[in-house]
Amino acid sequence: MSTLNLEHNADVRSDFEILSQQVHGKPLVYLDSAASTHKPKQVIDALSDFYRQDYANIHRGVHELSKRATIAYENGRESAAKFINAPDSSQCIFTRGTTEAINLVAFAYADPLLQEGDEVLISAMEHHSNIVPWQMVCERNGAKLVVAPINDNGELEFDAFLACLSDKTRLVAIAHVSNALGTINPVEAIIEAAHTRSIPVLLDGAQSAPHAAVDVQALDVDFFAFSSHKLYGPTGVGVLYGKQELLEQMSPYQGGGDMIRSVTFERTTYAPIPAKFEAGTTNIAGAIGLAAALDYVSQIGLDNIAEHEHRLLEYGTHALSSVPGLKIIGTAAQKAAVLSFVIDGIHPHDIGTILDTEGVAVRTGHHCAQPVMKRFQIPATTRASLGIYNNTADLDALVLALKKTVEMLG
Repeated sequence: MSTLNLEHNADVRSDFEILSQQVHGKPLVYLDSAASTHKPKQVIDALSDFYRQDYANIHRGVHELSKRATIAYENGRESAAKFINAPDSSQCIFTRGTTEAINLVAFAYADPLLQEGDEVLISAMEHHSNIVPWQMVCERNGAKLVVAPINDNGELEFDAFLACLSDKTRLVAIAHVSNALGTINPVEAIIEAAHTRSIPVLLDGAQSAPHAAVDVQALDVDFFAFSSHKLYGPTGVGVLYGKQELLEQMSPYQGGGDMIRSVTFERTTYAPIPAKFEAGTTNIAGAIGLAAALDYVSQIGLDNIAEHEHRLLEYGTHALSSVPGLKIIGTAAQKAAVLSFVIDGIHPHDIGTILDTEGVAVRTGHHCAQPVMKRFQIPATTRASLGIYNNTADLDALVLALKKTVEMLG
């Protein structure tokens, strides 16, 4: 799988057996990859093989199965490090996903650092997972959460962002790609501007890692978080990358087994990174499945994926313009394959319900981005989000179903 063609991705689609089914008597059209992606058979087989042949707990066992499981788990960490070009695999911490990764940084890095009057800077397009943890630590320490605005296209107002940076800013936490709008933020410029003031930057990479190549060293980003389940891997596992000096200065986020060097009733000393942040029995199979998913998309090629999805975005944007009363929310010049929209006089939930009867799966609601909805003065949107298994026929089916919806409810 070295190339990916807009119209001829049958080989890729055949890897996702779930897509061959019918829903309500109609062929399934899955357009909800921003929420979670389906899993290719290569990932499912990797999980099945592990549980069938090699399962055991890791790190502490001296028997053969434990050795195999440990090697496979740590190979998963190596795959994650290679995928984002981390300098060393020890800088990749396995978490339950992007949300836990951000919380880890909030409570293990920011919470001990913040003092009254300090500031954490985010943007107005953030997912709740990149808002609520910062609110929590700011409230605990008397710090302030500062929000850089976005314009009517859903783009970060960069001059306003620069104006928000100050001597009080202790951290910038921002989405690489907006889940609700598809906006691709100018993260290189954001990081450079923050680093000019010696301010560390966390990137929420949940929506960027599945769709384009990420190089944490080239970006010089301080923290980068992404999830497996949005990257064609299993749920319940994700990765936090951090610069070594920052991870080493952070205290553990949780206590328990496997994150210690020694324990007495008087004192505990902690294991070095990454074990320091992986208390208890982790999602061993998840890490192995994630490695299989990373291998899968790497074989296809991140550049191929980005090109394929951009073509679909352009095709879908044009095709949706033929639906009466439809308005796309999020029209940034730099945008990922996310099409969020409203239709005059029809609630998004009603749109999603009727589309489901046509076999078309989309997401409706606020997409865990209520402040974005408030910014555009709408209660919710319908969101079609694309992945490697989608093609123009899927978008044609979406448009046909939307036109039927307008005829029924418009």
